[in-house]
Amino acid sequence: MPTVIAHHDVKDKDHWFASPKREEVFGPLGVTNIRTFVDPQNPAQVAVLRDVADLDVLTPAMPSEAMAEATAYDGVLGEALMILVEAKHGCARTASRA
Repeated sequence: MPTVIAHHDVKDKDHWFASPKREEVFGPLGVTNIRTFVDPQNPAQVAVLRDVADLDVLTPAMPSEAMAEATAYDGVLGEALMILVEAKHGCARTASRA
């Protein structure tokens, strides 16, 4: 089960922290152990760390209308969105060798 980090800016961190939308949207997709973070020097920069049961389920859901509505409700500024997926040691090696 990979861990995924999403880092982005928000309009209002207090509203974002209090929002129930993360659980509502990600829960049915098999996302668990959702943790939230804020940059203490710039409270508009936040991150979400979560465990994803199946990236093949989560990935196509990301551009969905439900996800867009949730991010709009949360005040997420999508142009600053960065998503990182946990890499296991050695997973970046290529399978073919010359």
